[in-house]
Amino acid sequence: MRAVIQRVTKASCTVNNQITGQIQKGLMILLGVEEADTTEDLKWLGQKFINLRIFEDEQGMMNKSIQDVDGNILLVSQFTLFAQTKKGNRPSFIRAAKPDKAKPMYEEMALLLSQLLQKEVQLGIFGADMKIDLLNDGPVTIVMDTKDKDNF
Repeated sequence: MRAVIQRVTKASCTVNNQITGQIQKGLMILLGVEEADTTEDLKWLGQKFINLRIFEDEQGMMNKSIQDVDGNILLVSQFTLFAQTKKGNRPSFIRAAKPDKAKPMYEEMALLLSQLLQKEVQLGIFGADMKIDLLNDGPVTIVMDTKDKDNF
């Protein structure tokens, strides 16, 4: 799994002019699922999201997690995180999981995050043409990949 995590002051996802999910202070997470991903990858990454200390404390240091600041999460599926651009100019998405694998894992991540955060996670619509609006706070943007855990 690969994720782009952005600390935001607000974020929303719109599909067909309807807001499907919106948050104030929290994390906007773009999540890509790869064919080789497992439930263990999902659990590891979910714990990282919840415990990542990227919110400022009283001294302005990044020492607080999303739970510490009572933040929210907007989770959006993003198969293009697995774009391969080595050959030519058109990206290949061959490493991205097919929908029959990716959608259940995306839904399982949403459920896990809701349980860990003890509140509803806001969502995009899997496979839809989504419009994302956000105000990145910092900016703080972090990329994580479960196949490269040693660097995270």
